[in-house]
This record gives sequence, structure tokens and C-alpha cells, in this order.
Amino acid sequence: MDIYSVSKLNNDIRLLLEQGFGNIWLMGEVSNFAAPGSGHWYFTLKDDKAQIRCAMFRGNNQRAKIRPQNGVQVMVRARVTVYAPRGDYQLIIEHIEDAGQGLLQQQFEQLKVKLAAEGLFANERKRPLPDDIRRVGVITSPTGAAIQDILAVMKRRDPQVEVIIYPSVVQGEAAIPQLKQMLTNAYQRNEVDVLLVSRGGGSIEDLWCFNDESVARLLLDAPMPVISAVGHEVDFTICDFVADLRAPTPSAAAELVTKDRAQTRQQLQSLQQRLVLAQQRRLQQSRQQHQFLAARLQQQHPQRQLLQQSQRADELQARAMRAISSQLQRVSQRQSYVKSRLQALHPQKDIDRYQQRLVDAQERLNPAVTRLLKQKSERQRALMQALNIVSPLNTLERGYAIVRDQQGKVIHAAEEAPSGTGLSIKLAKGEIKARTV
Repeated sequence: MDIYSVSKLNNDIRLLLEQGFGNIWLMGEVSNFAAPGSGHWYFTLKDDKAQIRCAMFRGNNQRAKIRPQNGVQVMVRARVTVYAPRGDYQLIIEHIEDAGQGLLQQQFEQLKVKLAAEGLFANERKRPLPDDIRRVGVITSPTGAAIQDILAVMKRRDPQVEVIIYPSVVQGEAAIPQLKQMLTNAYQRNEVDVLLVSRGGGSIEDLWCFNDESVARLLLDAPMPVISAVGHEVDFTICDFVADLRAPTPSAAAELVTKDRAQTRQQLQSLQQRLVLAQQRRLQQSRQQHQFLAARLQQQHPQRQLLQQSQRADELQARAMRAISSQLQRVSQRQSYVKSRLQALHPQKDIDRYQQRLVDAQERLNPAVTRLLKQKSERQRALMQALNIVSPLNTLERGYAIVRDQQGKVIHAAEEAPSGTGLSIKLAKGEIKARTV
């Protein structure tokens, strides 16, 4: 048989209680509150039928948001244990809050878990904000501090953005139906790029209309992205989780939907500088292309071809003259040879005959040379006439024109130059710049 000491019994009971219950939530009314110099709090929690002693040590009560007062209903998170010296079981309080707020927080957590399980908070269904926001809708109290902060920030950052206010009370029993009505109105009118649901900070009771399940589900029907900007940075509501984007404060929401004018001006200056540099590069490329095309045109110019043909004709004429001269020289040499033979043989008859043949040859040679020169000259004129006929300059003289685009490509059909195409029209005399319409 085991025989317990009192202290061992109390310790074993303490272990059983602590292991059996763990941390629990308990609600009750505070009485006999005491705060000695040690910094610890001691009080009793009771209801109409029972009571239990409680202790909240200094390390925990320094983080408490409320200070217990006799007669106040509170909710606590605590460990069940035994105070061995007296054999009393008691609660060691780790967290304390107002009972009303505690119940609301409990409801908030339950609804949060429920809606999350249904996928209302999923990132896949959240939409990004538009790049170009021109009109912003705000559902809030028209007399509250939130709308004043929003308007001030938007006026400072980008006064061009239009603000449409859908007025609604944002606290109390009337807030939920008015919020739902304003959401419905904004959806039906569909006149804004982004919709803000906003109000300033407050207690959980003040913000409770934004934890309403019907309001949260109505946010899913928004045809435009919705930003929730309720309370301060530490405040969270169900609407924050359902909305496409949460802003920590109303002012932060105003910054999200506007662009800083100074930043926009800097971006425009940067774009302008890039545009100037691009234009300079384009002009430089155009100059180089123009110089290249001018050099090619100079090489292929008809006048240059005519000069080359004229030079060729001169060369042919020179060759003909050299051939004639050579032929004459050979004839002369032949004549000298024949004459020498005649002189050697000295038959007068042969001399006369050969002299007559020589005269005949000379008479035939001169017309032949003349005909050859005439044929070469006519051939040269025919070539020059043919070249002149196919010359673009001759075509231009008859009223035609050469049309090129900005890249120098010749336009053969109207569909090659759609509306807005820059053109260069080469005439017989001068050049015209034009653009298609």
C-alpha cells in the first residue's frame, strides 16, 4: 500500500490537472482583483454558481490589452493547476481580453476558417490592379477621416484621377445593409476602374460590419478589382482576405491607385531622352543610306553610261583609223613592191596594167573606208538613241516619275504603300516628298 504525503498528493494532482486539461478558454466575471507590488495580478473568476482563483504573473500581464476590474466579464486563456501550499486548484492566466471582444474574435476566426475552406481567399481568384486607373470608387462614410485621407493623398499624387464616393455608414447596425446596397450600386453602374472599401481604425466592434459573411460574399461579384482598406495596419477583417488587395490604411490604398506625378515626370523625361537618341540614330542611318544610294545612283546614272559608250565609240573609231592606216601602209608597201618589180622587169605593158589596177584599188579603197566610217558612226548614233530611249531621264522628261518609299524601294503598286507611308517622288527636275492617305 502506497502512503502519500500531502505535498506529493498535491503535486500528483497538479500534474494530472495540467496534463488532462492543457490550455483552456474560460469566461467569467472578475472579483477580488489585487495587484501587489510584485507586479502579479490575483483575482477570482465566477459565474452565478461557482468560482475559481486565478493568477496572472507579471510577464504575461504586461502584454495584456485590458486591466481586470471587479464586475467585468472577461475571457481568459489559462492552464489549470494546483497551488500546492494551500491545496487549492487555480488558473494560471496567459491571456486576458474583454469577453465581448473575445466572443467576436472567436466568431471572426470561425468565419475565417469557413470561408478559407470554400476558397474565397484563394490567390488564384484575385485580380491585379489596372495599369491605367482613371476613376476610383470609394465606399465609406462621406464625413469620416478615411475619405479625407484618401482625397488628400490622391490630390497630392495625381489630381487627374476622378473619385466617386458611394456613401455608407461604416459602423453599427445600419452599416451592413448600407454597405451591401452601395456595393450593388457600384456593380450595376460599373463606372470605376477600382473600388475601395474603407474606413478608419477602431475596436473590433467598430469594424464588425466588415466581418459580415454576406458582405464578404458580395465582394466576389465585383466586376472591377476591389481594395480593402479598413482600420489600421494591425487591424484585419474578413473583407481584407476576400478583396483582391488589402491596403494597411486608407492612405496606403490611395497610393496604390495613383501614380506619383514626380515619378511619372521622371519616366517621361527618360522616355523623351530615349526617343531623342533613337531619332538621332535613325537620322544618322538615313544619312548613311542616302549617301550610299547617291553613290550607287551616280554609278548607274544614264549620263555616266553615255559617257562610257561615247568613250567606247572613240576607242572603236581609233581602232578603225589604225586599221585603215595599217591597210594603207600595207597597200603602199605592196605598191612599192610592185613598182620595184616593174622597174626590174620594166615591161611597159605590165607597168601600165598594174598602174591601172592600182588606180582601181585606190578608187575602191576610198569609198570602202568612207562606208566603214559611216557605218561605225551610224552604229554609234543608233546605240546612243537606244540608250536614250531606255534612259529613266528620258522617261521622266515625258512626265513620268519614280516613286520610292523611305527605304529607297521603288513602289510598283498602290498596295505596296499603305496609308501613312512616307514617299519620295523623283521627277525630271527635282524631287517631291509625300505621304499616302
